[in-house]
Amino acid sequence: QVQLVESGGGLVQAGGSLRLSCAASGGTFSSYGMGWFRQAPGKEREFVAALSRNGYSTYYVDSVKGRFTISRDNAKNTVYLQMNSLKPEDTAYYYCAACSGGSREVLTIARFYRYWGQGTQVTVSS
Repeated sequence: QVQLVESGGGLVQAGGSLRLSCAASGGTFSSYGMGWFRQAPGKEREFVAALSRNGYSTYYVDSVKGRFTISRDNAKNTVYLQMNSLKPEDTAYYYCAACSGGSREVLTIARFYRYWGQGTQVTVSS
């Protein structure tokens, strides 16, 4: 059983930056692909970013490419989402998740993730 705890959300002005962290415990962190998803009010949960177990492969939704960076520190059992040039449309509840798979087709789809954190709110004001 893997537990995931997100932190780092908050309120920021458009153009600002935030760094989300997701600390994992209870499992072998390096054996999981990790992803970030978000859900805005009235909308479905959306894939944001993911990276492979070794961190060498990363994937992003088009709307965040060039602005967000996902990374992991397997020694600290932590995955990060650096968010720059934030826009009001980035406002959502952000979740990290752990997946046993490693391909792009798996890591970009929420239903393949077995473990989820409770989420953290990100609000971007205009």
